Amino acid sequence: MNLPYQLFIALRYLKSKKKHRGVSFNAIISICGVAVGVMALLVVLSVMSGFHEDLQKKILGANAHAVVLSYKGGIDNYKSLMDKLKNEPHIVAAAPFVLGQVMVSSGKKAHGVFMRGIEPFAERKTTDILNRIKEGSIEDLISEVRNKEQKEKISKLKTPDLELQSVPWIILGKELSAMLGVFTGDTVNVLSPVGEIGPLGMLPKIKQFRVIAVFEMGMFEYDANLVLTDIGSAMDFFGYGSSVTGIELRLDDIYKAPLVRESVNKRLDSPYYVKDWMQMNRNLFSALKLEKFAMFIILILIVLVASFNIVSTLMMNVMEKQKEIAILKAMGATNKGIMMIFVFQGLLIGIIGTAIGVTGGYILGKVINNYEIIRLPADVYYLSKLPVKMKFFDFIVVSLSAVAISFLSTLYPSYHAAKLNPVEPLRYE
Repeated sequence: MNLPYQLFIALRYLKSKKKHRGVSFNAIISICGVAVGVMALLVVLSVMSGFHEDLQKKILGANAHAVVLSYKGGIDNYKSLMDKLKNEPHIVAAAPFVLGQVMVSSGKKAHGVFMRGIEPFAERKTTDILNRIKEGSIEDLISEVRNKEQKEKISKLKTPDLELQSVPWIILGKELSAMLGVFTGDTVNVLSPVGEIGPLGMLPKIKQFRVIAVFEMGMFEYDANLVLTDIGSAMDFFGYGSSVTGIELRLDDIYKAPLVRESVNKRLDSPYYVKDWMQMNRNLFSALKLEKFAMFIILILIVLVASFNIVSTLMMNVMEKQKEIAILKAMGATNKGIMMIFVFQGLLIGIIGTAIGVTGGYILGKVINNYEIIRLPADVYYLSKLPVKMKFFDFIVVSLSAVAISFLSTLYPSYHAAKLNPVEPLRYE
């Protein structure tokens, strides 16, 4: 198949003047500039996407996709409400919870945390915390309770999950366990600032709990500031009576959370309302989205800088090839044909540079992700390693942007070449 003469000449102009030298040095510099810009942009966007996805996964692992709350501060008839919610579209599981702030201490060490009272079997269906147990086991406690022949007491309870309420157990995060220096089997003191009113005023409530397990979510915020206990002990400790703070909901599709929220809010009577994970973490994820867009704008400047190399390379070619351009015009080449020669030359530089950059970005992203060559302090960045999530959409957008910038950088040099007067270069030939 015969190439158009414009493309054939553009390929010749990319070669070095010296024999056996291949592509010219200026063209190589321009290609490298585009490749480095594309590679840097892809790696940064992949890291930002990875950070966003990893953070989202860990937040949704420790929290439900949506929660039902009450303006009154507690939900009394939570069991009937749970049965009603389970029949709603996209809701696959529901679990009650009690939440409050407490101080956990062991010896001279203490740390403020959120204590969440849960029904373990139901909790497993709504969050992933109980699936991230690193030390100890919930099953061990259940076996221990059953071995004490408490069947009569358990049979009187309305829900099997509450069989654990006779044992004041607690589950700590890995970071909190390390801070306090406690292990499974040890006891810790849990202090609530809100207690009973005595002669001298409000008296804090203190209760001992036995550590039965340690979980690790991989996110410092939860591993250091969240503890779990059974819902019965939490109700008693916080003085909730038979009420709960709210009901956790797990959905079959996390991105349908706003739709479920609107639907359930319409069906629920006052004072109940629903909040989804997007609402509860709106500021964080909006900031991440804005940061990713800002990084795209900033790093695309690297490709813009590389485009000036393309402009300079083409302008030098135009100045050097004035006689050849004049001869082509004398042979009948149109202005459009002359323009296309240099447009093709610039596009070839952009396409080759983009291809190299895309390949390099993909390989570098794989290396960073698989070998964990960059470690992060978890207490600062929420994550312990640099996550990488390469998205096909990001690769397409960056590639098209780089090629488009390369094309725009060819317009002025090619226009300058097309307007060249063929008489002047040939006058003294």
